[in-house]
Amino acid sequence: MNALPGLELPAYFSYYEAPVKMVSTPDGGLAAWRLNRESGGWKPANDIVGEILLAIGGDISVLTPDRFVQRTEFERAVYLKGEGPIFALYETVRAIEDTAEAECRDLTTQEQALIRGIRRRTFVMFEEELQRAGDPGADPTIATGQA
Repeated sequence: MNALPGLELPAYFSYYEAPVKMVSTPDGGLAAWRLNRESGGWKPANDIVGEILLAIGGDISVLTPDRFVQRTEFERAVYLKGEGPIFALYETVRAIEDTAEAECRDLTTQEQALIRGIRRRTFVMFEEELQRAGDPGADPTIATGQA
């Protein structure tokens, strides 16, 4: 798919609550990737590019790179189960959120910052694992601002 004039890539979206990223390809085109909630990896999503770009609003919104990372890690933590350091960090976030909920209070500023930092870290860890496994949509640099 050719990149669309005026569209700055990479671009990040929420599509019916699923993270979607659009990136340039080496040949000057565009590739879209949607989070696969079953694996945590990326599945091709070129078929929804037009819908996203023409229907922003309602259930489709533009995300900053940081919001994209946070949304992706929220989704992974909700839909995936497993063992290891990434899942231990997901449990840490869940424990912080559960404590605030049990105490009938909002998260503190410090708790919010801690959760954002943990999610940036798990994003990089997960994306690096995906890269090692050959997932063409994986990109850990989004969370580090090097994308």
